[in-house]
Amino acid sequence: MRILVKGAGVAGLATAHELAKAGAHVTLIERRPDIGGNASWLAGGMLAPYCEQEGGGPEVVRLGRQAADWWEKTLPGIVTFNGTLVVAPPRDTTELRRFAERTEAHCWADGEEIARLEPDLAGRFRTGLFFAQEAHLDPRHALPLLHEKLTSMGVDMDFGQDSAREEPFERIIDCTGFAAAQALADLRGVRGEMLHLETREVNLSRTIRFIHPRFPVYIVPRGEGRFMVGATMIESADQGPVSVRSMMELLNAAYALHPAFGEARIIEMAAGVRPAFPSNLPAIRKKNGTIFVNGFHRHGFLMAPALACQVVQTVLADHNSGRTCHEAYREWTAA
Repeated sequence: MRILVKGAGVAGLATAHELAKAGAHVTLIERRPDIGGNASWLAGGMLAPYCEQEGGGPEVVRLGRQAADWWEKTLPGIVTFNGTLVVAPPRDTTELRRFAERTEAHCWADGEEIARLEPDLAGRFRTGLFFAQEAHLDPRHALPLLHEKLTSMGVDMDFGQDSAREEPFERIIDCTGFAAAQALADLRGVRGEMLHLETREVNLSRTIRFIHPRFPVYIVPRGEGRFMVGATMIESADQGPVSVRSMMELLNAAYALHPAFGEARIIEMAAGVRPAFPSNLPAIRKKNGTIFVNGFHRHGFLMAPALACQVVQTVLADHNSGRTCHEAYREWTAA
């Protein structure tokens, strides 16, 4: 089959990978001139299904629990398997208990255990939650590597294009995120803002989630003294620069986690709009002959692999109408 995939964010790249792996001839187009600059480029890259269960429910775990293994199998060495540590200041221990009640696959960590996991946080928190089965990656490493792999697999990549050359495609897969809002009436924009900080005074080995009164703040180590701090969730499609309030809240959260962040250099601040359906969960929609893969909200890297595999099932079921979806998918995975 000749298949056109629109959009080179994490959803489009993952979908193109699984389709090419299944034997399709895939062309991928992207309106931007190169990889980067989209919502995926600004993401935290947290592969944290159990933490995300707090706001997303069991479906987040079902769709996301295999994500870390998919990324590691697809791009060996890209994933850091160090788990997630959730902490809160003493005044917010009630919120920490509420977080624990709404999640699973964690254990309580006292001050001594926190110090063992993250020596630079020794003495700063009396209790926390450790999610040992979670992981993270750096989107700015993963996306270019996945692009390179797709090229090696024979996927035709065409950047700076809104539409494909005149070719007979049997399927069109739209993974363009919020740009598809005109076609998907219930798709809305959720603005996220983030900072990149640099300091040699703090060393962290895993994602730290810091309980915040307004929104969950996470700090993800990027290596070489760099950290990503994010992200706000604002019901808005405004793609303007980071607001003063958000910047102050993110910086205050980083400083509360460790005072040495007060001397860190701000090397980047950016905002992006993430697509979301009313359920805040991604979905596959068919409309006017196009398959839409959209609505990832804050779960792009976590859920894109599962949705990409579902797209393959959908395409195979359509193409092999004499067989069930299960049969077609089982034959593909066996091969």
